[in-house]
Amino acid sequence: MNDRYDPGYGGDQYELVGYDEYGRPVYRQTPDRPGQSYDPYAQQGQQGQQQGYGYDPYATGAQQPAPSYDPYDAYGTQGGHDTGPQQPAPAHDPYDGYGTPQGGRAAQQPYDPYGQAATSGRQPRVAEQTAYIPQQAGPPAEPQEPPAPESAAPEYRTEQFAFVEEPTDDSEDVIDWLKFTENRTERREEARRRARSRVIALVVVLALVAAGGVGYLWYAGKLPGLSSSDSGKGGATAAGAQKRDVIAVHLHDTKQGGTSTVLLVDNTTTKRGTAVLLPNSLGLTGDDGTTTTLAKSVDDAGPDATRTALDSVLGTAIEGTWRLDTPYLQILVDLVGNIEVDTDTDVPDPEAKGKGAAPLVREGDNQTLSGKMAVAYATHHASGESANAQLERFGQVMQGVLRKLSSDPQAATTTIQTLGLILDPPLTDKDLGSFLAGLADHAKGGDFGTELLPVEDDGSLSAETGETVVKDILGGTAKSPDKDAAVSVSVQNATGVKDRAAQARVVLLNGGFTFLEGGTASAAQPTSKVLYADAADKENATEVAKTLGLPAGAVAQGKVSANANVAVVLGQDYEPAS
Repeated sequence: MNDRYDPGYGGDQYELVGYDEYGRPVYRQTPDRPGQSYDPYAQQGQQGQQQGYGYDPYATGAQQPAPSYDPYDAYGTQGGHDTGPQQPAPAHDPYDGYGTPQGGRAAQQPYDPYGQAATSGRQPRVAEQTAYIPQQAGPPAEPQEPPAPESAAPEYRTEQFAFVEEPTDDSEDVIDWLKFTENRTERREEARRRARSRVIALVVVLALVAAGGVGYLWYAGKLPGLSSSDSGKGGATAAGAQKRDVIAVHLHDTKQGGTSTVLLVDNTTTKRGTAVLLPNSLGLTGDDGTTTTLAKSVDDAGPDATRTALDSVLGTAIEGTWRLDTPYLQILVDLVGNIEVDTDTDVPDPEAKGKGAAPLVREGDNQTLSGKMAVAYATHHASGESANAQLERFGQVMQGVLRKLSSDPQAATTTIQTLGLILDPPLTDKDLGSFLAGLADHAKGGDFGTELLPVEDDGSLSAETGETVVKDILGGTAKSPDKDAAVSVSVQNATGVKDRAAQARVVLLNGGFTFLEGGTASAAQPTSKVLYADAADKENATEVAKTLGLPAGAVAQGKVSANANVAVVLGQDYEPAS
């Protein structure tokens, strides 16, 4: 290993001889070698001779031959070679603490780069000195051991090496980038999961809403093909599936006499209330099979028997009967704070003595009626008017009362209890109050109306009545007869002879059937028919035909009224048994 420091063409040359204890390189001056000195001022063919630290470029004397020099002798004395007379080397470090050359504490001769002018002979050789890199601090003042031969393996110490840790800036950047990309990926996945969850939840909600809407329409009978207006059994089943609460109200006029009957219907499925007005001429059949009218049944048979007869004719399930006498109606109107009614006629004051007295109730829209006025208007029946006119006025008063009654069940119950009337079992104050509160809510929202039940002159129900009122409003098909109950038979007289229906009634009652008045046909028919709606009633229809003496070919499946199992149309071929 030969590491030299060469400051230039004319400068001295140094070679590396070792390292001190601090790991700094130690150099020494190289020996004189032929051809290495360069004298820019020498004559052609002559070469300057390097002596010590300089040479004389102006010397003209004969050049001395280069002495042999052992490069491994640090002091120039090994090998037995004569180097000529030299100045003695100083016995101490030639450099002081500041790197200044010293010689026995005396300043060393300054270095002349151009050399001294040679006078004659050879100049004395200056002892070799250890050199260092410029601007490098000198070694400490301890004696140094001679460098090891170049052939020997150099000795290295641990302090000579400096291990620099690998910079972590790049690695931290990579880690940050990985974290960023990982977080961004996780955020994207989380966003996708949330989006999928929202879509699934929306689909589930829409499916539930659609299913609920379809279920409600089915339950309410408003689906196409299932409404009550559709023909066939499907419409009847849909109408019957609706839940209704029905209470019969009988108004007793304690002064003039007479009764008026209204069926209050609360359809909890369609959220609508209706007051069905029942004419007093409605024909009913008693438990013994006899025919009577509604008015006679209320006065003679009582509320329980009348309720049962109405259920049999209309196919309803009346839950209770409310007997409302005119004094209690007057108190009820005063308790709710008067009512507003669109009156259709003037009502005179029954207590007025003169003919020219002002009417108690005047005709007009939104007439405010007190309790006394409401009773006078609800019971007014002018001469020449039909009986249904008075019944419709009673329906108006009941609707006005419901609009002013509280919709809170507890408050409505308190109002009923304040009246002090005695209800017929099984109806109680709490049941009646809750029922009227529900109807009051419908009346205030505009979901309450009145319907008159059409009745023929003979008290029978027309075919149209069974379709519009019995099925749609009362839900007559909702009643399922008991297993052991007698088969109900509706008889319509189409023979042209008035007493043929009465004769058929006697025959059917004797045969164990329940007779229902089916009215009189508008035109006579030549042949009789025995119809049944359900296949389960086919056998019953066959028995009815045998009982009436009609041929088996008269039995067929067809349209039957809502309150009957079998419908019989008596034609001109019917011959009653003698």
